[in-house]
Amino acid sequence: MASSSSKTVMLVDPDEDFLKWADKHLRTPDTEILCQTDSSKALDAILKDPPDLIIAELYTDPLGGMDLLRKIRLNDPNAMVILTTGFPPTSSVIEAMKLGAYDVLRKEALPYDLRPVVDDALKASDVISSTPAQNPQYLSQEHSGETIIGNSPAMQEVFKMIGRASRGDAPVLITGESGSGKEVVAGAIHNFSRRSGSEHVTINCAAIPENLLESELFGHEKGAFTGATGLRKGRFEQCDGGTLFLDEVGDMPIQTQGKILRVLQSGEFSRVGGNDSLHADVRILAATNKDLEKAVSNGTFREDLFYRLNVVRLHIPPLRQRREDIRPLADFFLKRIADQKRGPRLRLADDASTRLESYNWPGNVRELENTLYRASILATADVLLPKDIPLGSAALTHTTTGNWPENGIEQALEVLITSAGEQPLLPWIETYAAKIIFAKTKGDKNITASRLGITSQRLSQLLGD
Repeated sequence: MASSSSKTVMLVDPDEDFLKWADKHLRTPDTEILCQTDSSKALDAILKDPPDLIIAELYTDPLGGMDLLRKIRLNDPNAMVILTTGFPPTSSVIEAMKLGAYDVLRKEALPYDLRPVVDDALKASDVISSTPAQNPQYLSQEHSGETIIGNSPAMQEVFKMIGRASRGDAPVLITGESGSGKEVVAGAIHNFSRRSGSEHVTINCAAIPENLLESELFGHEKGAFTGATGLRKGRFEQCDGGTLFLDEVGDMPIQTQGKILRVLQSGEFSRVGGNDSLHADVRILAATNKDLEKAVSNGTFREDLFYRLNVVRLHIPPLRQRREDIRPLADFFLKRIADQKRGPRLRLADDASTRLESYNWPGNVRELENTLYRASILATADVLLPKDIPLGSAALTHTTTGNWPENGIEQALEVLITSAGEQPLLPWIETYAAKIIFAKTKGDKNITASRLGITSQRLSQLLGD
């Protein structure tokens, strides 16, 4: 380990050109750079003399980057590791963050992101260097397959939050517009957690009548109400040891909220019509498209329950703010439709892809999937043309000013950035939009970056920080 006045960074990557670039980019009088193309030799060197920071490519030989991360963290739970690659699979991003990676960076963003992230990681290394080591708990289960699609910087941050949230059992509040994928994110948190072998139960709080919701959640005794002809176990008993996902929790009746709060505080509940106190070990995930802070101020949502649910907050940006995800999502859905129908896989013509990317998607990912399913029925060939794709009137492009949002210049400039596709943007427009939205969000960089679909580092550059 280097002295406190100097730092050592090890780079592990099979690409010697990248190593030369990163060495030149990161080397300072106080920073020593070590380069290694062989991950096995790199591991030996790391275990013998741990550097302050390791930056490793996900696809290395003979040990892959994920295996390298596991072995490093098993030896030193406080080790600072950053993984890099071209296009990291969703599952790899989540798994890496769960295993304790400091960050996962896409190589195309490294000219902007690498130096700031390295500086932050080295500062964090200083802070935790005196923390006693603890043996982390790792999942033996390997996760395969993609359940969430997204190449945008905003979705990469979502994947990282899923990985962090899956480490423990804290409640998670997932926010986002309808159709943005909150239930899929909740499933990913469960699947990557230690509870993945147990039940994962979903309750839609808005779809069940108030008089039946408590029975659904907590069960009921025989004769508790008309029609209760026998004892019925509720969802809490059903998923003891697992995860309960409360979808549309903002629509939960105020009386039921108090009973949910009791379970969160003590793990205890009673069946409807019963006196016995039962106990269940259940992790709560909740989702809403409502403004719960506003609901608390209006008295329609309990403040104490809000704080209990809002231990970890995970926001999913709407599809219109991450247009680079539309094409890969479309390809994924078309493949799934072909598998379901046991027919040929449809392809998107370039004009059809442009049509999808210029639409505003008020219904988000769910609307995109339904649109493509309808298109698969209307198509007369195995290539989808623009005429095959039924869309509403929410198309937004920088050439059709008649369709600008009603809220004015702020959203218009946002649309300029998110819908321009491959066309270049004037730097002053991007900077101006960033400053307007930054002021609108009262100086919240996370929300501003999410709305613009850019990284926090890029936002700092635009704001002149």
